[in-house]
Amino acid sequence: MDAISDDGQHGITIIAFVGSVFSPYYAWANQKAPADPNNYCCINVAIYTPGKKRWAMTERTKTAMFRDAEHFSVGPSDLTWNGDALTIQVNERSLPFAQKISGKITVYPQGLFNYSVPLDTNKKHRWGPISPTSRVEVNLPNPGVKWSGHAYLDSNEGDEGIHHPFEEWDWARATLKDGSTAVIYDVREKSRQENLLLLRFTPAGTVETFAEIPRQSLPLSFWRIQGHLRSQKSVKLLQSFEDTPFYTRSMIAADWLGEPVQAMHETLNIPRFSSTIVKWMLPWRMPRIPTL
Repeated sequence: MDAISDDGQHGITIIAFVGSVFSPYYAWANQKAPADPNNYCCINVAIYTPGKKRWAMTERTKTAMFRDAEHFSVGPSDLTWNGDALTIQVNERSLPFAQKISGKITVYPQGLFNYSVPLDTNKKHRWGPISPTSRVEVNLPNPGVKWSGHAYLDSNEGDEGIHHPFEEWDWARATLKDGSTAVIYDVREKSRQENLLLLRFTPAGTVETFAEIPRQSLPLSFWRIQGHLRSQKSVKLLQSFEDTPFYTRSMIAADWLGEPVQAMHETLNIPRFSSTIVKWMLPWRMPRIPTL
């Protein structure tokens, strides 16, 4: 789930992982034999607020995890679906200074989609939006953040590590004037195969494709990640949320379907993520609490 406040000043991203795709511990365990994904779970929280940016991604084992059709909990944080809204209770510690992140985020879907599409040629990795257009209420006493805004909720799943088929991808989503949410997935595989998804999820519940638009280069990130975004006109970086050796998340001004948009955008560079030095850097940001 990612969300932006109505005034554009605040943002939040929350990702619930089973078999954490970015976990170095899960990657190391899978080198010997297929590891149990339930033993590598976490709830990643990233808060983008001027002066109050915080980031937490503490991994826990299956002894600290519970899930059924309506609930998913990992340690002190949990997600609950009541049929109308998704409530996320957060109680984490950010790194590197162990600052507290606690409070409640409530997501109110304005339409649910039962849609899934493969991202790779062998169809081992799939993506689909759950609610591409939602409202959100954020109330986090720690670090003192409270706002309402627009939210987006989706899901990814895979039958193998992302390092097997992918070289890199750019993903972006934006709200259009008619209330639709447009999503672009621009995927490059190691085989040089390119897979491009251009989809529009309408308030009426339909899914439409739209015509291919040119790929524009973004400014190089601090870590020299070269991102791209499809746009009919030139693009402009509005705000950088995450800038890591293998991943960036930003707000970008672009032009889709003949109208200006502010797109939430990410670039993932798989060779960077798979490198040995990055694997050894990750535990400093992604601690793991072992089995009790």
